[in-house]
Amino acid sequence: MTIELIYQYIFGGAVLAFLCVIASVFSRRVGAPLLLVFLLLGMLAGEDGFGKIKFDDFSLAFLFGNLALAIIIFDGGLGTRKDSFRVSLKPALSLATVGVIATAAITGFAAHWILGLPWQEGLLIGAIVGSTDAAAVFGLLRTAGLELKERTGATLEIESGSNDPMAIFLTITMVQILQLTGSDTNPGWTIVQELVSQLGLGIVLGLAGGYLLTLLLKKLQLTPSLYPLLTLAGGLSIFGATTILDGSGFLAIFIAGAMIGNTSLPFSNDVHRFHDGMAWLSQIGMFLMLGLLITPSNLIPIIFPALTIAFVLIFVARPIAVWLSLLPFHFPWREQVFIGWCGLRGAVPIILALFPSLAGLEHTQTYFELVFFVVLVSLVLQGWTIAPIAKWMQIELPPTSKEPEHLHLPLIHEQDKELLVYRVLAESRAAGLAAKNLPMKEGSQFVGIIRQGILIDRAEEQTLIKEDHVVILSSVSAKEAVGRVFAQLAPSPSAETSYFFGEFALNPDAKLFDIAQAYGFQPDPAWGDASVAQFIITQFHGKPVVGDLVPFGPVKLIVKSIDAGRILSVGLKL
Repeated sequence: MTIELIYQYIFGGAVLAFLCVIASVFSRRVGAPLLLVFLLLGMLAGEDGFGKIKFDDFSLAFLFGNLALAIIIFDGGLGTRKDSFRVSLKPALSLATVGVIATAAITGFAAHWILGLPWQEGLLIGAIVGSTDAAAVFGLLRTAGLELKERTGATLEIESGSNDPMAIFLTITMVQILQLTGSDTNPGWTIVQELVSQLGLGIVLGLAGGYLLTLLLKKLQLTPSLYPLLTLAGGLSIFGATTILDGSGFLAIFIAGAMIGNTSLPFSNDVHRFHDGMAWLSQIGMFLMLGLLITPSNLIPIIFPALTIAFVLIFVARPIAVWLSLLPFHFPWREQVFIGWCGLRGAVPIILALFPSLAGLEHTQTYFELVFFVVLVSLVLQGWTIAPIAKWMQIELPPTSKEPEHLHLPLIHEQDKELLVYRVLAESRAAGLAAKNLPMKEGSQFVGIIRQGILIDRAEEQTLIKEDHVVILSSVSAKEAVGRVFAQLAPSPSAETSYFFGEFALNPDAKLFDIAQAYGFQPDPAWGDASVAQFIITQFHGKPVVGDLVPFGPVKLIVKSIDAGRILSVGLKL
């Protein structure tokens, strides 16, 4: 390869990445899935497109794809809040295991029947397309400005980081079974061995590696810009070590990311911003590369069978798998329908489609092209309709105030304490509030006010005004309550919010009998002296979330606010 050609590759790669970033503006306006845009740009740059770039190195694609996926899943772990586990850990893990197996089995037998392949090869195709790409789902929802119910959003969020290992395990297992076809080896023993190795080592090494990396980040005194690099190198080391030992590196790096993301660390904001950017870079590079790998003209002969398999996957396999997985958890039917529709396929199936080729199996090109087309259909059909489906299924919540931007500095020897600096916005509750009335609780302490660049005297006696900077020493647990005061208020009360949460607000301790009397109907005697909160908690099996709705005679009760599992306010809709 000549020096001139190398520079041409650098220039071409940079231009494609530049176009991907610019295309994000276009995709937001038309509601197109951003990953689909990246994929199409890669195809346009390929040998059938305008770029005429020929790229068919499956080994290099597998290497880069695994690296990119590890970075994306690590970022997903960093962004997973521990509060999400309260309502959604068990259902998400059920989706990530039972759901993936059911999806793979139904789709696999459909592929066996549609393509006339042996059942082992049909199940291999099912295993390859078994996992969802919830990271793409959340990218679409953020672009559309939607807020989901916590139970639904957290379930999809946790599923996104934990379902890929099961799909990888199933794919590797089916590849090994195909390689052992005709031998005396028991396939059942192969499956058990691979399951214990992949999941067991993934969990153990993820927990151990996450603990050690968190300890290093706390103890080492580094230049601030090196903390994100240490986090990235440490996460990839955990991924690599687990994979070398035949464990699930993706599960390990997700667990390590979740442990780091939920620990108060020096410069954690810088770490999160760095990894968010790295995740976007990885998605851009990976989908461009996958677009280059495919030759569109080769897809024409498989359009009909691929469309049929995609139809079975989207409308049969995923909904059945979601129903089976969530059956013990009593999810409302609307949320089950929406989670079923969020079975968006993305990069993982395409990367998994490279496994048969690397293992030297037959029909590898067919596997890759078939899976690529199924992913393309999923991105177009499901990706373009997720936002409307969320509104239709009433999973969307009215807009709320966001966590305000702020500076924060963890104290080195006091990991539970942070020094926070908030800017007072004109549209926040802080504007016009006396400093002494700030919600200082749970170990928080007001430090001072910086006004026009000067730390003012007797700050406790001051009233906060626009553009003040307020310094607060806060415990980690109190940070959310403090932040609400400085957050920009949502338009209040919007017609949408009033309609969603009802015409009246109720005290959660109000008695059901009193409400029934006020609205002229007789409640079920079985509820006796129960309160509104007790009634709602029972209906949602102890884990209600904001937006949950319960019919009660001619009225509806809607959860308006909740804190640490305790209902604070309930709306009443006539």
